[in-house]
Amino acid sequence: MVKGKLIASYCAMIDPYMLILGIDPGTAITGFGVVEQSAGKVQAVEFGVFKTAARDNPEVRLAQLYHHLLAIIQRHRPGALAIEKLFFGSNVTTAFSVGQARGVIMLAAAQNQIPIFEYAPNEIKLSVSGYGKADKKQIQHMVKQLLGLKEAPKPDDAADALAVAICHLGTVGLREKLRKAKK
Repeated sequence: MVKGKLIASYCAMIDPYMLILGIDPGTAITGFGVVEQSAGKVQAVEFGVFKTAARDNPEVRLAQLYHHLLAIIQRHRPGALAIEKLFFGSNVTTAFSVGQARGVIMLAAAQNQIPIFEYAPNEIKLSVSGYGKADKKQIQHMVKQLLGLKEAPKPDDAADALAVAICHLGTVGLREKLRKAKK
């Protein structure tokens, strides 16, 4: 697996230990994935989704998301938060609600002095699968392979969040390699 070896080699060049919280933002469902990189090995620590009820008012849903996220931050104390950038499709209403969720997520990270890194959907897909237009099943499969999981992470929001964290680790490793090459 060439991609997995590339990520592992990048990770070995940076801090010997990193804990990254990856987020696939949403109001109804937000995927999260905590990924640990230690001595060149990348593994999932915890992943899943936060769900809110459509019947609840938007402010209640955002508060629930905020409190769920704070619990994850307090439990793991990640060194960085990697989040998927907002993609404007044809549904503007959904884009606005996802934007609100992103704002709450970024606030929680900022209040805890966690650096925030944003990645476009095609950038994440390219980093994890080698193809910028990979579908959900391909991402789930590659996340399973890269993290050495027995099963593909489900639901796909959790797999997407893990993919965001993996993308960040690979990007940070590449930046560090380029920085050292310039010296």
